[in-house]
This record gives sequence, C-alpha cells and structure tokens, in this order.
Amino acid sequence: MGCSGSKENEAAKQIRKPKPWKHSEPITRAQLVQMRDEFWDTAPHYGGRKEIWDALRAAAESDISLAQAIVGSAGIIVQAPDLTICYDERGAKYELPKYVLSEPTNLIRDN
Repeated sequence: MGCSGSKENEAAKQIRKPKPWKHSEPITRAQLVQMRDEFWDTAPHYGGRKEIWDALRAAAESDISLAQAIVGSAGIIVQAPDLTICYDERGAKYELPKYVLSEPTNLIRDN
C-alpha cells in the first residue's frame, strides 16, 4: 500500500467538472435529464452501496465545493478528479458517465 498517509491524500483530490464533451448527437435538456434519471435508477443494481450512489448523485448535481464536501464526508476515494471513477472504502468501483456530471457542448438550448 505504500505510505500510510496516501488514503487521505486520495480522498482530498480536487474535484473538477469533466472537460467539455460532445454527445453522439445533439440532445435537449429533457433528454439529458431522462438519461441521468435512467443512469441513477439502474446504476446501484450493478453493484456498490446505495448510500455511496446517493452521495455521488448529490455530488454530481452540486457545485464543486459542495461536491468536495459530500464526497469527503461519504469516504469516497476519487480516482479521476472529474468523478468519472471513484471507489468506496471497501474498494468497490463506481463509474460515472460524463452526462451525469456536466452538459454536452451540443446540448440543444430550449428557446
């Protein structure tokens, strides 16, 4: 495991939004919301703990400083700073798609 202080450093990794990304086709906000809801509804069934998924969802839907606090208090180990790959204390892996973390650059703005 290396030095004993490494776990605290991992958890304290600065969170940031994913880099700008483009969806395979332009989507509306309603479609984006639907995709997000479907992900959060199904993700816990593939493993991991529900309370960690709930914390990740709360973090994904918050601003960065609040997300950092949520992740820290839940004991989530952030592997990728944009939250796309995280682990819980038991070593279970949680992968988040970019679309739950930020909007695509080709989001169709509702007029």
